[in-house]
Amino acid sequence: MNIRIHPSAPRGTVRAIASKSAAHRLLICAAFADDETVIRCEELNEDITATARCLTALGATIVRDGCDFRVTPVKELTKNPVLNCGESGSTMRFLVPLTCMLGVDASFWMAGRLPSRPLSPLREELERNGIRFSPIGSNPLLCEGKLVGNEFSIAGNVSSQFISGLLFALAVSAKGGSLRIEGKPESAPYIDMTVDALRRFGAGVEQTADGYTVEKNDGLRSPKEAFVEGDWSGAAFPLCLGAIGAKPITVTGLDLHSRQGDREILTLLRRFGAEVIAEGNRVTVSPAPLTGISIDASQIPDLVPILATVASVAKGKTVIFNASRLRLKESDRLESTRTVLNALGARVAETPDGLVIEGVDKLSGGRISSFGDHRIAMSAAVASVVCRDSVIIEQAESAAKSYPAFWEDMRSLGLVLEKTI
Repeated sequence: MNIRIHPSAPRGTVRAIASKSAAHRLLICAAFADDETVIRCEELNEDITATARCLTALGATIVRDGCDFRVTPVKELTKNPVLNCGESGSTMRFLVPLTCMLGVDASFWMAGRLPSRPLSPLREELERNGIRFSPIGSNPLLCEGKLVGNEFSIAGNVSSQFISGLLFALAVSAKGGSLRIEGKPESAPYIDMTVDALRRFGAGVEQTADGYTVEKNDGLRSPKEAFVEGDWSGAAFPLCLGAIGAKPITVTGLDLHSRQGDREILTLLRRFGAEVIAEGNRVTVSPAPLTGISIDASQIPDLVPILATVASVAKGKTVIFNASRLRLKESDRLESTRTVLNALGARVAETPDGLVIEGVDKLSGGRISSFGDHRIAMSAAVASVVCRDSVIIEQAESAAKSYPAFWEDMRSLGLVLEKTI
């Protein structure tokens, strides 16, 4: 599906979608708890659906009931389950170590660029502890054996998802154990979210000087009910629309004290110069003169495409660094962000681990490819409000991976858009 967006001046209010990061974690905990859990999750996206599908394949019963998931935990593990992860890296990286701890010989099917995204050094750590994998690059990835140890070590600068996956594995093991993290972990707020979810289900997880310990336990305990908070990653797009557009935009349903790293969008927009008012569960961003800033993206990699969009019309230079992991996402997001914004009239250069953006007064518009990447498609839509002419986005349906209602929400704010060829 291609979408044409005409020059617009959106304004108004939208509600934040459910956080897929929170939903993944709560669903996994619920699937291995002692009793049923009702999880309120008002929206679905492809990644959340992938995790629910894989947990069902392992033996859980997950029923969608209105805005709720009713999760009946695994009573008996499925023999040789086939886990279809789609394009969800979180689903795969969380469940590989967990199934290995349970001794389940599983097949992980992957779509899109997921087969080429790295599993090292997690793969090697699991192999050192008794797991056998099919060759690198296999699709499906076959995992056989059962983890023989309960003391693990992993580099912190590759993916926080590896750390979370090992914490899930230790939590479902009655013997508990320890995880040593080598070096400073990137995307550390996502590890905090995992720890919070496990503690909510009764796990004794404690941070140490060099990692975490998980206490011996009798299994996770259901809190009976859980609520998936609003998603700061998704909220960043309408909030940035308010920063660079002509009118204020408000997003409701947000936790101003959330552990989500992408809550940093508030601080960054203020640093750019936008007017940001946050109170209760709502945030309003209004346009103001913007100036380029320096951004360390090590803890907020998902925000880079939309931050680069804001920077493209901020006076002066913006430098984004510590973002090399973005080359291994649904697209090479440093390359695709540069390509898309430059095609729209921006001045963006790549560095090995980031972007350098020289702000311009106005973008021109044009036809761009989303590279099949949800965050690129949504960033291009936001960029349309500072374009002189219309913007055509190819493969615009990719937004559904994380934000299924994105185009409806944009239309409700006043973005003038239509399907095209």
